[in-house]
Amino acid sequence: MFNFLKSSSRMNQSEAFQMLKTDPSILVIDVRTPEEFKEGKIAKSINIPLDQLESLIVKKVPDKNKKLFVICYSGSRSAAAMRILKHLGYTNIFDIGGIASWSYGITR
Repeated sequence: MFNFLKSSSRMNQSEAFQMLKTDPSILVIDVRTPEEFKEGKIAKSINIPLDQLESLIVKKVPDKNKKLFVICYSGSRSAAAMRILKHLGYTNIFDIGGIASWSYGITR
């Protein structure tokens, strides 16, 4: 609930949606399980489950300066993913919380 106190890289979803509309280079990393991801996702997002993030992110996103938005179901796993990504040296990352509160449309 108070993730904004822990990270200055938290972004509200309205701002994230506007940025996604205007900047096609932004990559959304969804850290939910593959089963959850199949239920609905943000268009053009990629699924890297949290338990595989550390081992897969460098292969999927080698540019550590690429702008990344991180999302999960409720916001807890995205916060954990942010800590992992920061530890690995990613510099342009934003936690956009959980897809449960995303009101800008999802795809299946």
